[in-house]
Amino acid sequence: SLEIMDSVEEVDFYQSVFGMAKKNITELFVEVDGPAKQEFWTLYDEYEVARKELGKTRLKLLNAYAENYMTLDATKTDELITAMATQKKNLDKLIVKYYKKMKKSAGVKPAAQFYQLENWLLSAIRLEIMENIPFIGEM
Repeated sequence: SLEIMDSVEEVDFYQSVFGMAKKNITELFVEVDGPAKQEFWTLYDEYEVARKELGKTRLKLLNAYAENYMTLDATKTDELITAMATQKKNLDKLIVKYYKKMKKSAGVKPAAQFYQLENWLLSAIRLEIMENIPFIGEM
């Protein structure tokens, strides 16, 4: 059977992949000073709450895939792929939404750094997940 992050929190997953908490990575990468700093981090924390909710959905979908992998029929496969595509689209929209908010309150540079880092982290996490699950029909 496949093992996907069933008991591991997404936060712990970031920690295990990158060796530090996600917010610590962001603090190292994003350059924001002065009065904009507090506004940026307030928005970042707000973003993280929403992102973690979407992360829970992603984990549920991955676990559903893992639990049903050996018995997936065309209907269930289509349902999972459609749900995964929707979850990905929602996360991409969320990143853009917060890029715009951060740009307005903290400036273009920190907002752009946030956008770039979020997409990089997301790509790395997606790759880590994809390397640990079989492609459909592989087993």
